[in-house]
Amino acid sequence: MKHVVALAALFTVAACEACGAPALAAAPKAPPPAPAAAGTASALFTPNAVTSYGSVTIDGHKIDYKAVAGTLIVHPKGWNDAATPATGKDALGEPDGPPVASMFYVAYFKRGVPAHDRPITFLYNGGPGSSTVWLHMGGMGPVRVVTNDNTHTPAAPYSIIKNKYSLLDATDLVFIDAPGTGYSRIAGKDAAKAFYGVDPDGHAFASFITQFLAHYQRWNSPKYLLGESYGTPRSAVLIKDLEIGRSVDFNGVILLSQILNFALNADAPGTNPGVELPYELALPSMAATAWYHHALPSNPPHLLPFLKTVETFAMGPYADALAQGADLPSADQQSIAEQMHQYIGLPVSYLLKANLQVSGPEFEHELLSNEDMTTGRLDSRFQGPSMDPLSREAYYDPQSAAISSAYVTAFNAYASKDLHYQTDLRYLPEIFTHWDFRHRPPGAPIPVPIATNVMPDLAAAMKYNPDLKVMLNGGYYDLATPFSEGLYEMHHLQIPNSLQSNITYAYYKSGHMIYVNIPALKQLHDNIAAFIRKTDNVSGG
Repeated sequence: MKHVVALAALFTVAACEACGAPALAAAPKAPPPAPAAAGTASALFTPNAVTSYGSVTIDGHKIDYKAVAGTLIVHPKGWNDAATPATGKDALGEPDGPPVASMFYVAYFKRGVPAHDRPITFLYNGGPGSSTVWLHMGGMGPVRVVTNDNTHTPAAPYSIIKNKYSLLDATDLVFIDAPGTGYSRIAGKDAAKAFYGVDPDGHAFASFITQFLAHYQRWNSPKYLLGESYGTPRSAVLIKDLEIGRSVDFNGVILLSQILNFALNADAPGTNPGVELPYELALPSMAATAWYHHALPSNPPHLLPFLKTVETFAMGPYADALAQGADLPSADQQSIAEQMHQYIGLPVSYLLKANLQVSGPEFEHELLSNEDMTTGRLDSRFQGPSMDPLSREAYYDPQSAAISSAYVTAFNAYASKDLHYQTDLRYLPEIFTHWDFRHRPPGAPIPVPIATNVMPDLAAAMKYNPDLKVMLNGGYYDLATPFSEGLYEMHHLQIPNSLQSNITYAYYKSGHMIYVNIPALKQLHDNIAAFIRKTDNVSGG
């Protein structure tokens, strides 16, 4: 789920009541189930929406809401909005027709309040190639599926409960499934090329959001983006497109489990020799993992002071040692390996054989290898039996295996029963396909031939709108996007030092999907809600 890797070749892992509601009356009865898009091209690529109603109690306050599940239609860059779709084989949705995407969404609007000054947040997961079922059913929506904190969740039936940590107390919510995922679909000639890439994807989301703002008359609402995993580089591309390309300023960008520069990723740093930062930035997350599993020679009593020590070592003596390469004296190599053993638990002999360089998948496979167990990648608190105890790297992610069925099953049941979205379409939690990682950063005449790096996009948006606030949230037990990596990226944005104060940081004793751990979910809710109230230009923060 929401898998994100450094190189594409390695991607295996990974009339509107809300516009100005009248005084709240008794919630109307839910309408009878209405058919959503059927499997025909004409129906799939025609906007649709189904309305339902519900309530949730957050911090002791009951919130009545209106839910809308539906689709909006978007086109690739260059599409003429005034064009009339051809008929016959060249019509929208036909194989020879123009590329088109039907993007599925579920929006939640608080009832009984005027919408013009009510914050609205657009949420999405990443992948690339992931639906937004994880954010929706994991912690941000008004209901969530109950899963085990760090072990495999038993098979159905699963419990779907009201989510007292939903963000609906602070903001209206719009969960968006990327083109081709969830109930979203693409069609037309060269449709994959038109939507499956860094820049085409950003354009599609920008088109969806501006269309949504117009359709639901939310142009003047405080506006936020909230992306997780690959959703964080999407946010960087998207906020630049919205603010600079479309003159739509946002109040804030909320980033969960960040990766903006793919050259820093720890999944396969060996494919980019000479760049040592991935090893250095991953070391604190490896240390947190070893600490959690009591796999250190002497486990320190407290995590956070221990991580500070490891961070100092990683960016100091360890970085200096790696920078020397073949010139590193053997005695110094031995000393560094012994220190790493104290911090991440792997045997000195293994570290020497690895030349002090251990990738994320190698660490996940090796840490508990004496027990033939593999730790999680997305959340390294999880563990599962090693697929091949003799392999070099982990073959799967125990956390993904532990909770995916619960999320997918729960959403399918919830969409039909509670949202009344009836369809014969299969809900696609993830799609694995070619993704064009080429990106054209601001000021470049063409996509640049380097690993995807959208730090310039976020920097450009922050400079263009110096009031834009950014919030970074990370989990200590995340080996997919190590928390130190996000911190490093933010401290190296090409922005004036004065704008660094626009960035807020929060870290949690959880993994990539911070909300899987319930205490972390509560902290995440409280931190994001406070961020929104401080920056919405309405609450007086």
